[in-house]
This record gives sequence, structure tokens and C-alpha cells, in this order.
Amino acid sequence: MKTARQAKREARQLFRLCCANGVLDESRVRTVVDRLVKTRRSGSLSVLSRFHRLVRLDRARNTADVESAVPLPADIRARVEAGLTHAHGPGVAINFVENPELLAGVRIRVGSDVYDGSVLAELSELEARL
Repeated sequence: MKTARQAKREARQLFRLCCANGVLDESRVRTVVDRLVKTRRSGSLSVLSRFHRLVRLDRARNTADVESAVPLPADIRARVEAGLTHAHGPGVAINFVENPELLAGVRIRVGSDVYDGSVLAELSELEARL
């Protein structure tokens, strides 16, 4: 039986092994999970759950959701992608979503960071000040 500390340490080591050039490699993650499941050693479930948590956090940190009221033109999409890649590294997955509630402008969420340049945010801020 592994202690929580040992399981945490092993999960971090496995996570580091799955990274290539600072980006999580999906095929390596699949291989690690397959091997952990097949070994059936005691404590492997604990290691696997901690490893899963690390992968989930990394995916959230490297996923950008770009919301706009209308579909963005190709040139603006390219500029947003270039800016996000420059700011957060080359492993950022970018999702463009339409959200008519924003009225105009763009809201970008990367992990726990939110960059809100929408009219809805400005109106909410103005309402809070009054």
C-alpha cells in the first residue's frame, strides 16, 4: 500500500515523463495509463487518480476559450491565436465560441485567467459603479 505522499510523487514523475518540449504528449499519457491499469499493483489506483488530476489541470491551463458575439473574421482569429500562443506557449488549444449575450467585443478564458473586453462586462462595471 502506497502512502499519499508516495502516490503524489509517482504521479508527478509520470506527468513529467509525459511532457515533451514543455507540452503534454497525448500518446505518452495513454501509454502511462495503459501500463498503470495493466500492472494492477497496490496503490496504482491512487497514483492514477493523482495523475489524472495533473493532466486535467494541465489541459485547463492550456485551453483557451474565445467568446464573441458574432463569428470573428479570419484575420482577427489569426491575430488572437498568435497573441495567445505568444503569451501562453505553443501548446495552447484555442476554441472559438459565439455568445450573443456579450453584445460586442471578446472574452478570452485561459485556465483561471479571464480577459474580458466585451460590452456586457463594461455595462456590468458601469452598473456596479452607479
